This record gives sequence, C-alpha cells and structure tokens, in this order.
Amino acid sequence: MNSKNTLSLSLNQNISEIKRIANGSSDVKINQFTTGGIKCALLCCDGMVSTAFMTELIFDPITAIPPQKNADSLFSYIDSRLLLSSDRLQTDSFSDLFRLMNSGFVILLADGKNYALAFGVQGFPSRSIQEPLSEGNIMGSHEGFVETLNVNMSLIRRRIKSPVLVMETLVKGDKSCTNLCICYMHDRVPEKLLNDIRRSLDRINTETILTTGYIRPFVENRRFEIFSSTGTTERPDVLCSKLIEGRVAILIDGIPYAVIIPKLFCESFQTLDDYAYKPYYATFIRWLKYGAFIIAVMLPAVYTAIVMYHPELFNSTLLMILVDSETKAPLSILSEALFVLIMYEIIREAGVRLPKPSGSAVSLISGLIIGDSAVKSGLVSTPLLTMTALAVLGGLAVPELNPQMTILRFAFLISGGIFGLFGISMLFCAVLANICATEDYGFPFTAPFSPFKLSGMSDTAYRTGMKKMQNRNFTVEEYRE
Repeated sequence: MNSKNTLSLSLNQNISEIKRIANGSSDVKINQFTTGGIKCALLCCDGMVSTAFMTELIFDPITAIPPQKNADSLFSYIDSRLLLSSDRLQTDSFSDLFRLMNSGFVILLADGKNYALAFGVQGFPSRSIQEPLSEGNIMGSHEGFVETLNVNMSLIRRRIKSPVLVMETLVKGDKSCTNLCICYMHDRVPEKLLNDIRRSLDRINTETILTTGYIRPFVENRRFEIFSSTGTTERPDVLCSKLIEGRVAILIDGIPYAVIIPKLFCESFQTLDDYAYKPYYATFIRWLKYGAFIIAVMLPAVYTAIVMYHPELFNSTLLMILVDSETKAPLSILSEALFVLIMYEIIREAGVRLPKPSGSAVSLISGLIIGDSAVKSGLVSTPLLTMTALAVLGGLAVPELNPQMTILRFAFLISGGIFGLFGISMLFCAVLANICATEDYGFPFTAPFSPFKLSGMSDTAYRTGMKKMQNRNFTVEEYRE
C-alpha cells in the first residue's frame, strides 16, 4: 500500500494520504464535517453502502453529538452512547481502512485520533437465493448459495443452530482482499485436520481469488491426482451434512460454491435425495450411477478394441452387422470414435458458453450434422455412434466427475485403439492405482472401499434405513489412516 501504513493524529494528513492512495478514484467519497466541536471525516465507497441505512444509522446520530472536550471523549461517547451498527470495528492502518471501506463499511476519522471507527452498513446489489443449477434435487431444499458471503453463512446457520458450529473469517488476496470463511463443527472435526488446513491457507499468496480453483490447489496433495481430493457444492443442505460428519468447509466471498475438505470418491455418486427414498431404491440408484460411470469411461474404448483386435468376441449375427457398417466408413474405427467424441465436446462447450437464445441452434445443428448427415453420408457408422452416445449419456448421470471422465474416455479410447484390451487393462490398473493412492490430510480418497471399512458400507455400497443411521454417529475421522 505505502511505506507509512499507519494512521496519524492529524486528520488533514490522513485525508491527504487516503486521496493519494485512492489515486483520484471517483467511488471513494470523503465527507468532512464537525460534530461535538471536533473536526471529523466520514468515508465510504459509492455503491457498496446503503444510503438509507447510512443516513438513518450514521449521519443523524453522529451529527447530533453534544460538544466534547477532545477526540478521545468523542470516540468514548460514540462507543458508550451510540450503537450506529451491530458490526463495529477499529483500524489503525490504511490497508485495513481501504479493505473495510471497499467491503461496505463507513469509516469515521477524527482529528487527534490515530485510529478509525468502521461501521457496517453494506448495501451493494446481490443475486437473490435461487435453486442450484448444477446439483439437481427433487425432494430436498431448493436453496443454493449466492455470491454474498454473509448470506451463505446465514443459510448454513439456519440449518445448524448449535453453538458448536464455528465460522472463522480471514482475508486472502493481496489486491482483491477476498473474505474467506472456514466452517466446522468443533466437537466433530479432528483438530489435526483443522490445523493442517489453516497452514495450507497460510501458503496462499495470490493477488486475487476469483473462483474455487484459486485456493483448491493449496489445500490438496501436491502430487499428480486424476481426481480432486476436495469437493465443491452450491447446496447449503449438502454442506451441512458434511459438517456433521466432521468435514471442514471454506466459503469464498463472491463465489456461490463451497469447498469441502476432505472428499471421498463414493460421494460423487450420492445425492441428498437418496435419503428421501426407500433404502432399496436409493441403493439401486447409486449402483446405477457406478455403472454409468464405467460405461461413460470404458464403452467406446472396449467397443473399438474388440472390433479392431478381438472380433471373435461377437456372435456371428452381430459381427456381420458391424462388418457391414464399418466397410462403408472411409475412416478407421479409432479415427471415427475420436471424431465423434471431439465433435461432442465442441458442441457441449458451445452449448455451455453461448448465450441461451443460441442454445436451440446448437442442438439443431448438432442433431443434423452428427445424428443424421454423418450417418447417411457414411462418414460414421451407426453402431459406433450408438456406443459413443451411450457413453456420453452415462457421463450425464455423474456430472461432478465430467472433466475426469472426458479425459479418461479419450485416454482409454486411444489405449484400446492401439493396444487392444491389453492396453485398456494396463491403463485401468494405472488409473486405479492413482485413485487408491489419492489422499488429503491422511484421508484416503477411496475410503471406505480401500482401505476397506465394513462400518462404512452401510452408506456407500448400500443405503441402510434412517432408524439405524440415526445411531451411527459417523465422523470422517474413522477413515483416517
């Protein structure tokens, strides 16, 4: 900020330094006035405060202060006689002053005091609470996190009213000064996990934090991992269920997602709706997702490998159909599969990034080009298009793992196209070894399957009844190695 970061006793010097640091920014408002016989200044950031609240809670009470002896008695009168705001802070540095002012606080400076009073009267516009877009839900809550940190904290507190829920705030980002909030249940979370996460956050030295990807690498294992050992959610009810299990969550101001530490592989196949259905149906849905994951990753590769190297695995009728289809295609089956998958990824990315009015045009073009023209022209065989479509459809059942499934699908396809089923088997062993070796703060990513924990099967391999689960008192500490 500057070499002289602390406030001085002179009001004029402080105002001059603030103007110099602000560099003429038009949203920094400095209002000088006299109250109680003392020269003062009120600072705020235009657009970050509520004008109505500031007038009613700050302007009117402060200007009505009776005459005071000096600045000390003025601040003492404000502290003992005036409420002004429930969020009241003190700061003696210019860096903290600007951080608070740019966060929606009104700053009061007085001639003769080398510190300032800050009053929270935030009034900046924010998005209202809406249904989460990335985590569908039928029978649970339809509230999702928003970009305002205080609102997200209140959504969690509404669901867990116990005083054991602790929320610690800190500031990260040299330029953005982004507020973070660490949430945990102090009677459930392992103390070692909490301390390790704090040390990891201390390593963050970025200039700004604009998404969860700015902090997740700091709280994850530093070696290469295919799957992320930390999770994200935009649902307050899902986050609360993780906190009850002894996890730690990190909320970031300006981001409608929470980071959950640690994460388990099996949780990608679970939803809160599982606990609203009968146990047998929830178990069926979970294993259906496991099957969809395998199909999404392996089906194009296995089909390509069998057609190219192991056609004897097909029966004669199916083999003749495939031979008839592939003989008309001008490209090799590996080239066909890569072409179709790459086209799908392009269409998917275009559908995500384009404005919503153009979304229907993307669907129409993709249906005409790939679904109709490519097959009729003989560029792509119908069986191959069917296999890739099933793989893509299987990936939609587990959207949280879509980035990993996309890369693995291409890797297995190339391996199967070059080395056949042997190449698929070798790559599968390598991927499985990487997944089993993934851990975060001593918590295995594949728990409770590896290392195997029989007690953990009741909510992973199958879903037991709620009457049994209410006495389970499970915490993630049981999975620590």
